Amino acid sequence: CHTDPMTGPTPLVLTDVSDGVATLTLNNPDERNTLTAPMVAEIVAAMDAFEADESVGALVVTGTPPAFCAGANLGNLAEATGESLGNIYEGFLRIARSPLPTLAAVNGAAVGAGMNLALGCDVRIVADTAKLDTRFLQLGIHPGGGHTWMLRRIVGPQAAMAAVVFGQVLDGKEAERIGLAYRSVPSESLLEVAHEFAAKAASAPRELAIATKQTIQAMADVDDHPAAVARELEPQLWSTRQPWFAERLAALQARISKK
Repeated sequence: CHTDPMTGPTPLVLTDVSDGVATLTLNNPDERNTLTAPMVAEIVAAMDAFEADESVGALVVTGTPPAFCAGANLGNLAEATGESLGNIYEGFLRIARSPLPTLAAVNGAAVGAGMNLALGCDVRIVADTAKLDTRFLQLGIHPGGGHTWMLRRIVGPQAAMAAVVFGQVLDGKEAERIGLAYRSVPSESLLEVAHEFAAKAASAPRELAIATKQTIQAMADVDDHPAAVARELEPQLWSTRQPWFAERLAALQARISKK
């Protein structure tokens, strides 16, 4: 928490659950939602709670305006160690490791480690006016936290070079054009669009969505179509034996019989 002299302690992370969608909002707008050790601790606690809540089927990550997350707090970076950097990295790595379907609703500036926070989510929906800025080289620091690996896998080597080495700052439309964002939307409708988008994932059986996310991630190492068929066979058979499959199949057949 940080303290407002008028209202007392304010959480650094706001949480909400609605329609099976958990929303995690970074909430230190005066410091542009930069990652600090106290904020990271609140992110980790929020993620632990969401994942333990069986009603949560998907996650939206966003920031209190004007920024999404303007990176790591740079106060003592010159004295950083691997351990201290790792502690800050945990703010986005904890979300990147989540088994839940995750969506970044990028409402404003996403800089450095803040861009890592967006890259670590499964899908990015970005406000037209947002700015995605890797900025590492402009600050004289090598990228960290898996930035180049995540970005290259999402957009390919050329766009990764353009953003990281050539310092191209991307607004929502550019992010969508290069495939960094799934969609760019007007800022005033961002959270509504993100919530509706995430609710589709949350409407699936929770265990099934989690298993399917694991399969999509595992496909990065599968070499050919027959291997992919084999990889999907066990979880598909598992799903046909779950109670939700019988229920949903019966509901579908009932709808068809009425037509």
